[in-house]
Amino acid sequence: MKKRIFLFFLVACVGVGFLTVGPIKAEAAIKLTYSNFFPPTHIQSKLAEAWCKEVEKRTNGRVVVEYYAGQTLTKAKQCYDGVVTGLSDVGFSVLAYTRGRFPVISAVDLPLGYPSGRAATAVVNAVYNKFKPKELMDTKVMYLHAHGPGILFTRDKAVRKLEDIKGLKLRGHGTSSLVQKALGATPVPKPMPETYQMIQKGVVEGATYPFEASKGWKLGEVTKYCTADFSAAYTTSFFVVMNKDKWKMIPREDQKSIEQINREWVIKHGQAWDASDLAGIVFFLNQGGQIIGLDKKEAARWEKAVAPIAGEYAKKLSKKGFNGKEIVDFIKAELKKY
Repeated sequence: MKKRIFLFFLVACVGVGFLTVGPIKAEAAIKLTYSNFFPPTHIQSKLAEAWCKEVEKRTNGRVVVEYYAGQTLTKAKQCYDGVVTGLSDVGFSVLAYTRGRFPVISAVDLPLGYPSGRAATAVVNAVYNKFKPKELMDTKVMYLHAHGPGILFTRDKAVRKLEDIKGLKLRGHGTSSLVQKALGATPVPKPMPETYQMIQKGVVEGATYPFEASKGWKLGEVTKYCTADFSAAYTTSFFVVMNKDKWKMIPREDQKSIEQINREWVIKHGQAWDASDLAGIVFFLNQGGQIIGLDKKEAARWEKAVAPIAGEYAKKLSKKGFNGKEIVDFIKAELKKY
């Protein structure tokens, strides 16, 4: 009898304990902000937003990412520093917008005749994995990617040979400006979001960019001619990075899930660049645009004109303490695989 009374008393006490403590609350989600300069309608912006949703899905809501497209959180040029200082937790922008800050990775942008976005994306990630440049160590790199062949577009003047480009004012930045100078044009450095109005208002007479921008940035509406100078084609490298302190807050299990998503999204971005190049060609032609091909002899002239850029870049890297020749040779070797 005493034993039964004791057990009843014990159960009653435990029950009171549960009532006193109350229900166990679920752990609060880690909330992140993601800044991107691409407009929300662009395929690269849609992929970034899809990444946010996939992170929430695979972490079962433990990590939630608020997405801000179209420079609504930080400007394109401010994006990387914005991640470092915590203005945003994740950022997606162009490495070349911060001139001189990313010397190793920016070597990928050299005019080496890139054939596709998939090739350029594979190359930029190979360079990062090979050299692990310190220039990116103040953030947690999610992944890198790069667009398809950057070529010449003009508003009013058809460029059929090297002589036709002399003196043209073109919007350009980073490596694209070096390419324009080597071909005889005058670069005007401005971010991509300003390009449409610059061409429309005649501030510049054209620009160099991949076909995808004809539709993705609607540049096919303000340009009439494309010179398909694939022999001198460059690329532009993009970063997706996270604030290191925020990354450390994420449990290891969820970090692994995000890293798996990153590996998948690298492939998606490369494929998207190529798919959007095709869509850009169709859009450009439907606007009445004309694509001008270069014969073998003229293509060789363009290739020769931009060839010194890689050598000069290798020398500049060496002056900064890097093995410039090794880096450039590695990029060329990786590109040959494609």
